[in-house]
Amino acid sequence: ADPEMTLLTYLRRKLGLTGTKLGCAEGGCGACTVMLSRYQTHTHHYAVNACLAPLCSLHLVAVTTVEGIGSVARELHPVQERIAMAHGSQCGFCTPGIVMSMYALLRNNPKPKMADVEEAFHGNLCRCTGYRPILEGYKTFTVVRNTRYLTPVNVDLFTTSLFNPADFTPFDPTQEVIFPPELMSLSKDQRSGLLCFRGDRASWLQPDSLDEFLRLKWEHPDARVVVGNTEVGIEVKFKNMVYPVILAPAFIPELNNVSHTADGVVFGAACTLSHMGAVLKKAVETLPPHQTEVFLAVLEQLRWFAGLQIRNVAAVGGNIMTASPISDLNPVFMAAGCRLTLMDKDGSRVVQMDDGFFTGYRKTVLRPQEILLSIEIPYSKKLVSAFKQSPRREDDISIVTAAMSVTFTPGTDVVEDLRLSYGGMAATTVLAKKTANGLLGRHWGEELLQEACSLLAKEMTLDPSAPGGMVTYRRTLTLSLFYKFYLTVLQKLRLQVSEHSGCFSYREAENIPPYLSCHLQAVPEGRSQDDSVGRPMMHLSALKQATGEAVYCDDVPLYENELYLALITSSKAHANILSVDASAAEKMPGVVTCLFADDIPGCNATGPIEHDETVLAHRQVTCVGHIIGAVVADTQLHAQRAAKAVRVQYEELQPIITIQEAIAAKSFYQPIRTIQKGDLEAGFKQADHILEGEIHIGGQEHFYLETNVTLAVPREEGEMELFVSTQSASKTQSLVAKALGVPANRVVVRVKRMGGGFGGKESRTTLLSTVVAVAANKLKRPVRCMLDRDEDMMITGGRHPFYGKYKVGFLNSGKVVSLDVSYYSNVGNSMDLSASVMERALFHMENSYSVANVRGRGFLCRTNLPSNTAFRGFGGPQGMMVTESWMTDVAQSLGRPAEQVRRLNLYVEGESTPYNQVLDQITLDRCWDECLTRSGYQERRAAVDVYNSQNRWTKRGLAIVPTKFGISFTVVFLNQAGALVHIYTDGSVLLTHGGTEMGQGLHTKMVQVASRVLGIPCSKIHISETSTNTVPNTSPTAASASSDLNGGAVQNACETLNQRLQPYKTKNPKGSWEDWVRAAYFDRVNLSTNGFYKTPNLGYDFETNSGRAFNYFSYGVACSEVEIDCLTGAHKNLSTTIVMDVGNSLNPAIDIGQVEGAFMQGLGLFTLEELHYSPQGVLLTRGPGSYKIPAFGDIPAQLTVSLLRDAPNQKAVFASKAVGEPPLFLAASVFYAIKDAISASRAESGISGPFRLDSPASAERIRNACSDRFTKLCPPAEPGSFTPWSVQV
Repeated sequence: ADPEMTLLTYLRRKLGLTGTKLGCAEGGCGACTVMLSRYQTHTHHYAVNACLAPLCSLHLVAVTTVEGIGSVARELHPVQERIAMAHGSQCGFCTPGIVMSMYALLRNNPKPKMADVEEAFHGNLCRCTGYRPILEGYKTFTVVRNTRYLTPVNVDLFTTSLFNPADFTPFDPTQEVIFPPELMSLSKDQRSGLLCFRGDRASWLQPDSLDEFLRLKWEHPDARVVVGNTEVGIEVKFKNMVYPVILAPAFIPELNNVSHTADGVVFGAACTLSHMGAVLKKAVETLPPHQTEVFLAVLEQLRWFAGLQIRNVAAVGGNIMTASPISDLNPVFMAAGCRLTLMDKDGSRVVQMDDGFFTGYRKTVLRPQEILLSIEIPYSKKLVSAFKQSPRREDDISIVTAAMSVTFTPGTDVVEDLRLSYGGMAATTVLAKKTANGLLGRHWGEELLQEACSLLAKEMTLDPSAPGGMVTYRRTLTLSLFYKFYLTVLQKLRLQVSEHSGCFSYREAENIPPYLSCHLQAVPEGRSQDDSVGRPMMHLSALKQATGEAVYCDDVPLYENELYLALITSSKAHANILSVDASAAEKMPGVVTCLFADDIPGCNATGPIEHDETVLAHRQVTCVGHIIGAVVADTQLHAQRAAKAVRVQYEELQPIITIQEAIAAKSFYQPIRTIQKGDLEAGFKQADHILEGEIHIGGQEHFYLETNVTLAVPREEGEMELFVSTQSASKTQSLVAKALGVPANRVVVRVKRMGGGFGGKESRTTLLSTVVAVAANKLKRPVRCMLDRDEDMMITGGRHPFYGKYKVGFLNSGKVVSLDVSYYSNVGNSMDLSASVMERALFHMENSYSVANVRGRGFLCRTNLPSNTAFRGFGGPQGMMVTESWMTDVAQSLGRPAEQVRRLNLYVEGESTPYNQVLDQITLDRCWDECLTRSGYQERRAAVDVYNSQNRWTKRGLAIVPTKFGISFTVVFLNQAGALVHIYTDGSVLLTHGGTEMGQGLHTKMVQVASRVLGIPCSKIHISETSTNTVPNTSPTAASASSDLNGGAVQNACETLNQRLQPYKTKNPKGSWEDWVRAAYFDRVNLSTNGFYKTPNLGYDFETNSGRAFNYFSYGVACSEVEIDCLTGAHKNLSTTIVMDVGNSLNPAIDIGQVEGAFMQGLGLFTLEELHYSPQGVLLTRGPGSYKIPAFGDIPAQLTVSLLRDAPNQKAVFASKAVGEPPLFLAASVFYAIKDAISASRAESGISGPFRLDSPASAERIRNACSDRFTKLCPPAEPGSFTPWSVQV
């Protein structure tokens, strides 16, 4: 085995087991989860990330993958069946990993509690579902069926479950796969001696005794010691580190020992964090509380420490020796004064973990030949607390982490010893010594607090351009966390304090038993059982997805002579290319060729609308990540290594990175769009009040779990077949043909399914596909490339950041009479689809409110960032976010309840929009009223006010927000679709249409439509894939319109076939479907037809502000309640109630899945996900470690989704409505609930009135907006006096 080969590569490439997926290669998404089993005294099972597990570390270990526990062909394991039947798999790319996390839990604990299930998923991410259905399905394995996730009792009778647990196969833990007996016998007589694996760059040495280990460390003092590979794996992959010698001491008994001494518990350095946690939990249960303070502090940090898959392999010694400045555990070890035993071949020494242990950034006092043998965690003689503040609760890297301990002179409140340890405030974990020394001998009270804060503010300073940014926030946190510690200690000293209330309710808030429920529409009586429309039918490939049998693009088996491509990208945001030297790369092992602009046989100009981009950069690069060339080699590893060896010399030019820089430089693309209606001046004259404001809305990374991937297979005569993960097969076809210089009829693009798309695969996939096709064409061999997560995030762009400026005029009643708004979007280095994105933002500038006099202008900022692109909502959410910002300002400036002001301004039937479209069949008011009643808004409002009057440091907030989303492509010609339907002589039907499947259930809905029209069960109908040779000239699967468009085309084709079959039905009314089909075939009737649909009466003209922009609108309303911690800025989503108008749902299970998934994506956009760019235009957040999408724990504790009843929509297939994008904006209700809570906090400091809160409402922004005495001690540095770590783009 090669020491550098991971288990994942081995499974996928050597064994061809493609069920285990690659999502991020850094252990942050869980898509590659497998179960390992090892026999020591008994069999031990644990889930791990295969992307980080070195193959060499698996000596005597059994590996279980998703394929090993069940399959559609044999039989499914209950874990696989339940996630599918509970609708917990949409795109299915994360499903195998989630299945294996659950499976590993059940192997260790066949009757888990719900809390165990939630903990098991800390290391798994899903971007489609919104998590609820996964938890719903897996709740059926748990013992205490507590009220979690169950439907509340007081719900009306229509609530039907989306699945019936009675249909599930019972779970029998005795029937699991046994541990391989041959491994057991090998494990029992194991004295294997030293294991040694050598690769071409590294050697892996696995000693079997401590002496052997010490000898090897003496011989190789620079060798890296690896146990879990959770740190070294990242360094090798992302930091290009090469470690020629790796020592793997994981199996040495002394390093895994746990012993209880008189002073505490001693852990061997190779003990995993999971094991340490289990031992400490047991100690806490059995020992008296005053001894276990330190243990509790360690457990508090472990609880939010990475995901279970990482904790299962990461060693406590590795955590200490990595010496990370933001380690979660080191501050606790330091505050508690843990003792470490160090050893080399000549003997051992004991050192205390204090401020002398870490000598510099990632350096410790250990000598090169020394190893860390063990750590002793003491029984506490003091009061200890640990704190961690990170962007997301679970599996996240800290911003600031702290541990504090205090000892008092016995019987008093006089400080005898105080340790304040902080991570994230310097290059190492530090002790605030000056502050601590200054407080010795003082009474624990208000004076000590004042003194501590001013001392800390002086001692814990940060350079304003410190790495990680957020400088003011981090400094404020050091004070806020000390204040929390101060209150905790006061409470323990049993002194009553008036202000403490509500400092701790945040911790207790975790234990609110959440429930999630959904309300469906009842299926009308008297419908045939075969008619599947309107029923919660399972996603057609859910079962295959749950077993790992569903084939994604990179799962296509390797071709015999296939090659792998790696991209060469620009490291500068704006520069001229002086020279490119690929000579070193070409000499590297496995390399076949390098590609540059000169190798393109056709045209180098490309782009989805304007051809303003290049396939490969020529002479100039205009963003970091701009593709300059590519290396083609025999394996991925060889190609990527060679790509890094290509040397490019640049002449740097001044880049424009942010919207503000673009405005200053007047760097705009044309056209500048305007929509104007009414008389703006007259409107402002009529207004009682006028206010102005602004808001910045950050961008968003798509984070589809499957990154961009293309496999190109050259055929004869210039033909090329491409397997691509794309939403736009036709666009891919035409741009590849253009680059190759061949007609489109020579290129076939095939899309089976995508592991998520969300708009990110609408136009940007062609960046990769064109390059791969050019390489395959040049070499006449199949070429494959799947981007790594960090490449994908850097190259492909995301949602447009927006900056909105507004001036709004309104009456004393709150009625808005005049609005002037300007939008600026950060477009990036090419137009892409940005003009349409801005148009949609302008079409949604009034959201759901009627404004008589309005003007909206949209400016497209040309910057040196990777081109931003389509993303679910397509400019709509940004447009409406600005609307809700001024709506909140109006309410706050008048001192009126926001929900009254919103209700007063809502559209009513027959009013017209700023673009002169008359609204008919409007259901806004119905959604609004139902949302108010279902959420119990008034009672909640009263309860929130009471809560806020009783708590100083936690506040609750509440908000209700409507949305109105226009359905249609704003470019008229895209509103068309085709379908092709074949009926075979055995009666089976093959259906093809122009839409692609990315998890949204489009294929499932199309089969339901065909089933109803043809009057046959869904089981007789099959969709194989989407391809350009069956349905040509398709529009991208986008704009939420795919069910409407393709459904219309499928309906049209099936109706034609029905007419052809009608004579045979009439002749033989008692016959079966098969009889009629055979009769028609023998009568020589064509049983194949194509269908077509175009949306009628569309076409808006910006010049005249007339014409219909949209076919109809989707409406929805959401009410959310949150709780914020005013000291740290953390927030908790307490409840959300959504009422969504989806017409007559084609499939309520899929539609509710779309509502929840869109809502969670919006939740990420508005509260969590932050892209950080350096002032030079380098993306700093390039993976799940630094970029946080919502996780399982971010779902509101109570989530209720209702589909509005009796609201048929005659403008779309079977009276349904589009559902993909409209619900996303409803997550703004969480943002404005947070803003409401911040207002309550500001009121405590005597501040009132409107204030600016940019999106996302991150912990940093929330904390900084809650002005109080701690923030005053940490004023921000003057802008312009320093270079920030990251800039707001």
